[in-house]
Amino acid sequence: MKATDEYVRSKELAAKLVNAGSYRNVIYCRNTTDAINIVALSWGEANIRKGDHILITDMEHHSNIVPWLMLAKRKGAVLDHVQLKGKESIDMEDLRKKLELKPKIFAFCHVSNVLGSINDAKGLTKLAHEAGAKVLVDAAQSVPHMPVDFKDIGCDFLAFSPHKMLGPAGLGVLCAGEELLDGITPAIVGSDMIRTVTFDSADWNELPWKFESGTPNMEGGIGFGAAIEYLNGIGMEKVRQHEMELTSYALKRLQEQEDITIYGYGAKNVAKRGGVISFNIKGAHPHDVASIFNSDGIAIRAGHHCAMPLVNQVLCETAVSRMSFYIYNKPEEIDKAIEAVGKVRKVLRLATSQ
Repeated sequence: MKATDEYVRSKELAAKLVNAGSYRNVIYCRNTTDAINIVALSWGEANIRKGDHILITDMEHHSNIVPWLMLAKRKGAVLDHVQLKGKESIDMEDLRKKLELKPKIFAFCHVSNVLGSINDAKGLTKLAHEAGAKVLVDAAQSVPHMPVDFKDIGCDFLAFSPHKMLGPAGLGVLCAGEELLDGITPAIVGSDMIRTVTFDSADWNELPWKFESGTPNMEGGIGFGAAIEYLNGIGMEKVRQHEMELTSYALKRLQEQEDITIYGYGAKNVAKRGGVISFNIKGAHPHDVASIFNSDGIAIRAGHHCAMPLVNQVLCETAVSRMSFYIYNKPEEIDKAIEAVGKVRKVLRLATSQ
C-alpha cells in the first residue's frame, strides 16, 4: 500500500509540474515514444479514416514521425509535413496551407532535439484547433528544461520522458484531459487496466489505470517523483536560466572558431532555443569529432540524432555533432570543449580557411 501511495503521489507531482490538473490525467508508459504510439494506436485507430490528413513538421524526432507514418499506411491516410523557414523555425505560411487541408491531428515537438528551436506551442495549438485538429506536443526536450504549462498551451496530448530530467529510464508520461481519455478505447489491454472481465466482455478501469496494462513500473514512478521534488527545489525557471547562460556562452565561443557551421539560432536569439547546439567542423566527420572530444573526457553526441529527415534532407548533412547542457554543466566545461575543437583540427590535420 505504501508503494502504491508513493506511485500515485508521483503522478500528482507530475500533474502539478506541467499543470495537467489531476493525477487522473497522467498516464505512465515506457517513454515518450511509447506515449506517442499510445495516441496513434488508440485515438488514431478510432478517428483516422481513409483520405484523412495527419500533420507533423520537418523538425520531428523519429518518435513523432514513424507512429504517424504507420498509422497513415494502415488507414490509407495522408501524412503531411510542414517545412522550415531558414532551417530554424516552422514556416508559418506553409503551416497555414497545410492546415487548410483540415488534418485530424497536428503533432509537433515543443523543442527540436537537433536545432534547439523552441516552437510556440500555445500559438501552434490555437491555429490547429481553429482548423479542427487535435494536437499532440512532443515535450521530451522542453519539460525537463523549462517551465511547461499543459493547460496554458491548450494541447490535447503532451508527452515527455523522466530519464531526461534526472529520473529513471524506462518510464514515459502522457498527459491528456479526462473527457478525451474517457472517450478513447485503449489499444494495449489486460491486467489491472480492466475493472471486470467475462468471456463476452470487459469493462475498463478508471483513469489513469485504464491505459496502464500489466505490472506498473512502480520503482520508476517513485524515482520520478523524487526527481521532480529535486527539480522543484531548484525551480524550473532557474533551470531554464542556467541553460540559456550556458547556451549563449557556448554559441559565442563556437562562433569565434573558424570553419564551424552551427545549426539553429545564433547567440543573439538564444531565448528562441533550448540547451542543445548542433554543429559541424569543416573536413571532420562528426563521429571523429565525438571520438576526439571523448578522449578529453567531453561527452557529445554525433549522428542523425533520430531525426534523419531533418538532418539529411533539410540540413543536407549525413550527420552532425551536438553539445547538450543541463543543471550539472559549467562554463569551464564549454571552454574545454572549445579546446577540443583545436585538438580535432590538429589530429585530423585540418587547415582553416584563413
